Amino acid sequence: MNMKQKTRLYKGIATIILSMSMLSPFATLAQDKVVDQIIAVVGSNIILKSEIEDMYIQQQAQGITSDGDMKCEILESLLVDKLMVAEALLDTNIIVTDNQINRNMDGRMQMYIQHFGSEQEVEKFFKKPIPQLKSELRDIIRNSLLSQEMSTKIVQNVTVTPSEVRYFFRNLPEEEVPYIAPQYEYQQITLVPEVELEEDNRVKAQLREYKRRVEEGESFSTLAVLYSEAPESRFGGEIGYLGRAQLDPAYAAAAFNLRDDRVSNVVKSEFGYHIIQLIDRKGEKINTRHILMRPKVSPEALEQARSRLDSLANMIRKNEINFENAAVMFSQDKNTRNNGGMAINPETLSTKFTVEQLDPDVSKIVTGMKINEISDPFQTVDPTTRQTVYKIIRLVNKTEGHKANLQTDYQMIADLFLGKKKQQTIETWVTEQQSKTYIRIDPTYANCNYQFKNWIK
Repeated sequence: MNMKQKTRLYKGIATIILSMSMLSPFATLAQDKVVDQIIAVVGSNIILKSEIEDMYIQQQAQGITSDGDMKCEILESLLVDKLMVAEALLDTNIIVTDNQINRNMDGRMQMYIQHFGSEQEVEKFFKKPIPQLKSELRDIIRNSLLSQEMSTKIVQNVTVTPSEVRYFFRNLPEEEVPYIAPQYEYQQITLVPEVELEEDNRVKAQLREYKRRVEEGESFSTLAVLYSEAPESRFGGEIGYLGRAQLDPAYAAAAFNLRDDRVSNVVKSEFGYHIIQLIDRKGEKINTRHILMRPKVSPEALEQARSRLDSLANMIRKNEINFENAAVMFSQDKNTRNNGGMAINPETLSTKFTVEQLDPDVSKIVTGMKINEISDPFQTVDPTTRQTVYKIIRLVNKTEGHKANLQTDYQMIADLFLGKKKQQTIETWVTEQQSKTYIRIDPTYANCNYQFKNWIK
């Protein structure tokens, strides 16, 4: 959970502030001669002044602001994290891998670079080189991921019933009834440009060459960093522990048949071509690394796909074929083809999208369309496979912005209530952990406006 999420999570819970004695200083940081101090003790874990200061700088680097005392909010965030991390470490089903940490680290670094403009500016702001910054962030990210996993487990069995949703909405104060932004429903037909056989064979031959090099002693990870087109390439191609259902079927079939550190033959999935190496097994999950290559599409193939879709769009406009049948017959998007081309919002599993939830390329087209209008073909990138494709879309419906109601917005209201129920469950869990955990806080933070009671006993 980020700071804003946690602030919302704890909002409304009363505060009791009690005094306590001073905790002793912890250590001296040799580099800048600043005395580091223990600000809080939670069970057998400590929170240092430097942790709060570092997180404060990171919040600033991410552009996060607060109406309250941000350092107090950071301390409470760390207090909750310590409770959750302690419990997560006792749970053998909660695993945080190096790959997860690296992915999170990479995302955080990209956020910093985007915010400041360059790696040099990031180093200037934090007053340390990027490698040192990453090293110092590893434990923070690991604990954050453990906390998130524990939080997810705490609320995994929380559900709501229709009667609860109706009761919740009927008793919701008018000023708290959410505003629903304009929403769009659309159908799509997708064509994937054909790859020439020669290019297909080139990619497979290149991957077979990489397999040979690994078998002769070269590092698979190094080759993945140098040549793989997958997002995981920067991590040596490692994708972390996943089960069969979480993997492409062809990838899973090959990967689960591997033994030791053997490298698979070339595997074709919906993402492209791979060679795969097994790293480890844990129960029904495996950790693998892979090298992914995608055959390049020629300009002629792109134009052919555009032309075919243009002709199909004209046929639909002339009522020679309806959009639903055309999608079933011609679309190459497996997620929408058998649904008459109707796009499903992955965030809500409904057919409605806000502008923010739409793919940017689709958003540029659909927001300017009239209902039942058929778009011209446009080029985009498939968000799952990362392949270049062409699409035409039909705007099925547009819902204007309005105050939520049960008739048209039941699922959104149910999700809102479920979120509140999960919030209450987390709050109850934290309160119970507070009561049975040794907690001490330095008097310099005794007057914080904490959202949870009983930090100070």
